[in-house]
Amino acid sequence: MKTHCWVRASDSDFTGPLPRPRSGHTAVNIGKSKTVFFGGLVDKKFLNDVTVYDIDNNMWFQPECTGSGSDGNVGPSPRAFHIAVAIDCHMFIFGGRSGGNRLGDFWVLDTDIWQWSELTSFGDLPSSRDFAAASAVGNSKIVMYGGWDGKKWLSDVYVLDTISLEWTELSVTGTVPPPRCGHSITMIEKRLLMYGGRGGGGPIMGDLWALKGLIKEENEAPGWTQLKLPGQAPSPRCGHTISSGGPYLMLFGGHGTGGWLSRYDIYYNDCVVLDRVSVQWTRLPTSNEPPAARAYHSMNSVGSRYLLFGGFDGKSTYGDLWWLVPEDDPIAKRLTTSPSELIPEINATMAAKEDQIEGSAFSELQKRLEISNLLSNPENIMNEMEDKELIKLASRIGGEEASSDMRAVQALRDHWMKSAPQSISLKELGPLLHDYKRFITRHHIGKLGCKLELADSGFRGKDAFRFCHVKSASQLRMSEIPNLLAEYKELLSSTGIGLTD
Repeated sequence: MKTHCWVRASDSDFTGPLPRPRSGHTAVNIGKSKTVFFGGLVDKKFLNDVTVYDIDNNMWFQPECTGSGSDGNVGPSPRAFHIAVAIDCHMFIFGGRSGGNRLGDFWVLDTDIWQWSELTSFGDLPSSRDFAAASAVGNSKIVMYGGWDGKKWLSDVYVLDTISLEWTELSVTGTVPPPRCGHSITMIEKRLLMYGGRGGGGPIMGDLWALKGLIKEENEAPGWTQLKLPGQAPSPRCGHTISSGGPYLMLFGGHGTGGWLSRYDIYYNDCVVLDRVSVQWTRLPTSNEPPAARAYHSMNSVGSRYLLFGGFDGKSTYGDLWWLVPEDDPIAKRLTTSPSELIPEINATMAAKEDQIEGSAFSELQKRLEISNLLSNPENIMNEMEDKELIKLASRIGGEEASSDMRAVQALRDHWMKSAPQSISLKELGPLLHDYKRFITRHHIGKLGCKLELADSGFRGKDAFRFCHVKSASQLRMSEIPNLLAEYKELLSSTGIGLTD
């Protein structure tokens, strides 16, 4: 199995508006051309927007959907923790939660013409529920298991014929898994695999089950079998994802419990693989730190890559996008390298320039901080009016109140001073990192001059600011953003740079 790398997605990977932070949403692949995201929850607000990642063009867009349901509104009502399954070009939606209400309505989105239809279904209709799990069976059926109806955990199995729109409750003989919600199910060839979830009474489970009898041609009576596979099985969890890619099933994230005194406080960011060839669990070898731990996120296979989005860690709702790629993937080249590895590369491109400024305050600052790449062009970062990315963002944040570019920049800095780490968007990270380096350069050169009396300035040396080596925002990890923002605020306060600078 190849070693993989986690790489935070950068603005240059995509065009178009990125999805807003959320958890409890769904994301389904429509063939190999697009991934469709729907709904979710952020700050107690339930969503019903549709956002699409166009894989072929690396573009995000929000389609203008048409169609209405019984309430006259376009598309399903806002919700989270629903199920979504793709059959050909259609995305089927069932259930979920809105506020304290469990939903039992049934919708389909035609992604060729972006039209919603509320469906009148027939047969054995499932009860309203959230935190259920579902999977496609072939190209015309959907199987759904379990969930929570507001009063009890469920262990029923329903099969939907997407042509006749008839639901059938499957009669399963023999041993039945304990009721649960927040689990995952995935159809692998002729078997439905189910893992984990939260069981009746609250325990988090780590059991793996297989359901046979879903394929008519097999003429098998439906029945569950609990599987005990060798290898490094994942810890018990719910709210995780399982994505299918080649011969592997990739499990990521979720949350568990730390016991009676600290229930539901353990969130995971590990990758565990179920190898369909050797039929065993194994840990995915990764060469760097993973994204922050989370549950109720989405993770979709995109060719040989996986795209992670959103989720919740008990405190914060995420809006970050991450790639999980083989280490030979071109995206992996963006990974942060160590300072010792950076020096030859930077020296090769800066040799002539550093010769010219040898003995200057900038060169002295680099030596004192042991920084090889504070800036590839110190003149540009010293002058914010030359930073086009900063000006563009500042104009958007400052709005009509900003009467000049400098006032817009000041409004942006005030915005960052008041911002919490989780509210910083992907598009803000690049300008924030540049401004961070700008303040280091300006304060410790512009204010102190060539003598660079670090001790007198209260500057703490090369360990004071930990992100001088970071070449671009794409190399930042989610867990580093709070520290970067805190150091930025410290710099902004100490420099006192204002409108007159």
